[in-house]
Amino acid sequence: MRIDIISAVPDLLISPLNNSIIKRAQNKGLVKIFIHNLRDYTHDKHRQIDDKPYGGGPGMLLKPEPFFECIEKLKSERKYDYIIFSTPKGKIYNQKIANKFSLAENILIIAGHYKGIDDRVREKFATEEISIGNFVLSGGELPALIIVDSIVRLIPGVLGDSESALNDSLMDGNFIEAPYYTRPAEYRGMKVPGILLSGNDAEIAKWKIEQSKKLTENWKKINRTE
Repeated sequence: MRIDIISAVPDLLISPLNNSIIKRAQNKGLVKIFIHNLRDYTHDKHRQIDDKPYGGGPGMLLKPEPFFECIEKLKSERKYDYIIFSTPKGKIYNQKIANKFSLAENILIIAGHYKGIDDRVREKFATEEISIGNFVLSGGELPALIIVDSIVRLIPGVLGDSESALNDSLMDGNFIEAPYYTRPAEYRGMKVPGILLSGNDAEIAKWKIEQSKKLTENWKKINRTE
C-alpha cells in the first residue's frame, strides 16, 4: 500500500509516522508513506499558500493552485483508490470505513489547515469526505494521522499477532471487547477478576462474552445508537 498526504504543515506529521507500528510497517515494506509539502508547489518568492476568503470573514484559506498542481502530478503517476478530504462536514469515520480503506493499493489524503481549503479542491478531487467527530480542529493533520494509523494496523503482517486486529473493539461495528488484566493479580487493593485466574477456558470465554455484552449495551446507550 502507498499513502500520500498533502499538508501545509508537514512537520506535524513526521514524528508520528516514524514511530511504533507505522514505522515497523514501513520498515517491513508493507506500506509506503509520502508527505508532500504544499509550499513546494508554489511559484512566488514568498511561497504563499493562503489568502483572504472572498465575501469577507475571519481567517485565511488555503489557495487552490498548489493543491491542484500537487494532486495532478500525483494522479499522473498512479491511480488512487481513494482521495480523502478530512472535513468536519464529512461522514463520521468508523471501523467499517477503515476496513474498506485498508484494502486499497493507493490512498491520497488532503489535510487542510487555517480556516480551510478553497472548496474547488474538494469539488474537483475528493472521492471521500471524512470527519473524525463533531468538533473542529486547527488542521487536517491529526485526522490524517488517525486515518493512517487505523488503516496501517489492518494490513496483514503489520501486527505481531495476526489475530490482534480481528479481535479489537468495533471491528464488526457493534461490539466492545471485555476488559483485560495482567500481572500483578492484586494492585493497591484492586484484584483481577477471579475467573481469569481459574484456568477454566470455557468459563473464561463465557465471562468475556458477558462482559462484552454489558459494555456494548452501555456504549450504545452513551452514544445513542441502536
